[in-house]
Amino acid sequence: MTKPTSRVDQAFLARQKRRLTELRQQILRVRRGEEGEEASANAETHDQAREFEDDAQKLTTLELEGNLEAADDDRLSNIERALQKIADGTYGLSDASGTPIPIERLEVAPEALYTLAEQESRDAAR
Repeated sequence: MTKPTSRVDQAFLARQKRRLTELRQQILRVRRGEEGEEASANAETHDQAREFEDDAQKLTTLELEGNLEAADDDRLSNIERALQKIADGTYGLSDASGTPIPIERLEVAPEALYTLAEQESRDAAR
């Protein structure tokens, strides 16, 4: 049995590869910036008196940041997979079914690994 190959043109693939690489770099830059801000904030408040309300607010902020970081981790994983699919010649084909992902979806979400219906089904199952 032959492995399915993508039917998207080379110019589109090159453009998507650039976009995916830029997305990955942007996410990593933001992450490095946030880590630097957190260290700076911790250093500034180290010797200050603490309020319980401040601790509660910090915990809420850390929880939200943790959720955002998990979403970034998922997106980075999808970006890496999409870049690998470009290298393999399978970019634009669903990881689940092998059916083509519409170009419009790939233009909106270049890291998409599934058709919209498949992604919605996966999201609902979580």
